[in-house]
Amino acid sequence: MGDKINLTLEKRTEQGKKVAKLRKRGIVPGVIYGQGFDPILVQAEYGPIEKVVRDAGKHTPVYVTLDGNQRIAMIKDIDRDPVKSRVRHVSFHAVKADEVVTAEVPIRLIGEGESEAEKAGLVVLQAMEELEIKAKPADLPEALEVSIVNLATTEDKLTLGDIQLPRGVEYADAEQDLELVIANVYEPAALQAANEAAGGDAEDESEVESEKGGSDDQAAGAEEKSEQ
Repeated sequence: MGDKINLTLEKRTEQGKKVAKLRKRGIVPGVIYGQGFDPILVQAEYGPIEKVVRDAGKHTPVYVTLDGNQRIAMIKDIDRDPVKSRVRHVSFHAVKADEVVTAEVPIRLIGEGESEAEKAGLVVLQAMEELEIKAKPADLPEALEVSIVNLATTEDKLTLGDIQLPRGVEYADAEQDLELVIANVYEPAALQAANEAAGGDAEDESEVESEKGGSDDQAAGAEEKSEQ
């Protein structure tokens, strides 16, 4: 992991439709919840919270300071304006330092431009963008890296089995299929033909699936929906 990501939050009193006034003042409403305490309504200025959302995503712990006390939290839900894509609401899930948590982390291909395949004019295309893992907050990696340097022909590929998990990190699924493909090698002409055959359809990556489940999550989800 890199440097700790810190964020100072303030408690808020505005709820429901009143949070629109907060947003007009450049303040983002949120909620922090966890085991052993009732959900707490919070807020922070847009700039700091946007940076934390960008840097932490849903896979890096955030060290949240509230009323002089620091908690470790994971971002569980990010609501954005559908037009401007500005952060409108953030839900934080407080966790313990010694608690194993589950998170989806990016898969990062390294060695771009250095493989024999690329030098031969072939295209390396990533097929899997992220993977669900579990670890203690301090052990969660920013990304799972795997090198493409040894890819040479269209017969070559990378699978989950090619990823070396960092110490203290496990797959969230105990029966994870290690044969799942991470990256393939294609002939440019074949790739273009496949794209044309698909009619240029592309998956909408702006859709973010909410990760809510359990009593704490449901309470936070209900609070968030009341402020849309």
